[in-house]
Amino acid sequence: MSRNAGKNEPTFEQALTRLESIVESIEQGKVSLEESITQYEEGMKLIHRCRSILTDAEQKIQKLQLSAEGELKAEPFDAEAAEDEADIE
Repeated sequence: MSRNAGKNEPTFEQALTRLESIVESIEQGKVSLEESITQYEEGMKLIHRCRSILTDAEQKIQKLQLSAEGELKAEPFDAEAAEDEADIE
């Protein structure tokens, strides 16, 4: 369970699903201008929530990096290097 679950905040997946729904309804013109503005505000909060979750995940990954000597060492997560390693395997 996430540490934010008690705050009634959505999970990453829930926030992303709701954000996709908001974008679709605004793009398709399914809602009034006033409702579009309200949904836009909600979407911005959801984006902030998703970024926060991703930042937390990145920090956890940094803490779990192993050095060449096999010791745990905090290092920045390099997404491109991780993709390169995944392609090799």
